[in-house]
Amino acid sequence: MRGKNFLQAPPPLFPKILVVLATMIWGSAFLVMKNTLDTMGPYYILALRFTIAAVLLAIFCAPQWKRDFTPSFLWEGAVMGTLLFWGYAFQSIGLTDTTPGKNAFLTVLYCVEVPFLCWLFYRRRPDRFDVIGAGMCLIGMGLVSLDGALTMGWGDQMTVVCSVFYALHIVAASAFTQKHNAMLLTVLQFAFSAVWAWGCSLFTGEAIFLPTGNEALSILYMAVFATCLALSFQNYGEKHLPAAPLSILLSLESVFGVLFSVLFGTERPTIPMLIGFAVIFAAVLISQTKLSFLSPFRKKEETARE
Repeated sequence: MRGKNFLQAPPPLFPKILVVLATMIWGSAFLVMKNTLDTMGPYYILALRFTIAAVLLAIFCAPQWKRDFTPSFLWEGAVMGTLLFWGYAFQSIGLTDTTPGKNAFLTVLYCVEVPFLCWLFYRRRPDRFDVIGAGMCLIGMGLVSLDGALTMGWGDQMTVVCSVFYALHIVAASAFTQKHNAMLLTVLQFAFSAVWAWGCSLFTGEAIFLPTGNEALSILYMAVFATCLALSFQNYGEKHLPAAPLSILLSLESVFGVLFSVLFGTERPTIPMLIGFAVIFAAVLISQTKLSFLSPFRKKEETARE
């Protein structure tokens, strides 16, 4: 009985721990992906990753198919899968020409882009915090990505494009999952992403071979941990945590991406880069929290004045 109550109403700390674990997994995945790209094509990696993830999650959700599936799941899953695939694709392509840390931080730009896309599609005007956050992100992006000649590398440009697709995916997923089973939509988006990845891999002529050794371990890690498991942790967090603190926790993905990159010696951060990271992270906090964490101090000041 005690276990049942725990599952129904978990302590606030538990979902936060799971979300942080998800961001740690995603942060480490940047480094794993970077190393795997040395011997395998980006589309082939994504094809294997999404195929394995779709099969595993489909089996896990087996009892839900007969109960919840409707034909509309197919086109909604296709839209989500297409956006998700191109987000991952541009991220993977960008990673071939930039560092894991920069790739991780520039990806987080989607946190600031989402409010403006909601304005475009749903006529929900962004507030002043979103505008401030967008401006700060542009400054931070410049500090992180621009070189001495004030030009942005090709890999950084591709990563910025990936953040737009991730933002579009979040907007689409938030609309579709309101009325349908989120886990089944997730399976279908993985399946459609896999179809896109296999098609691109064959079209570009990437080498198709059976991964062995470290390659196989990397693919399994990204499919099982960075896709299936981390996504489940995120879904649990979305169910039990308010949106603002959840967004802050999810943005830690970029922090862990840089941390693992530095710890394993693949990146040496510079002063401008560190300042840029801090500016982007502050932009995400401002955009997502609206500085609500300052409200207790404001109330105390108002009370003191009275």
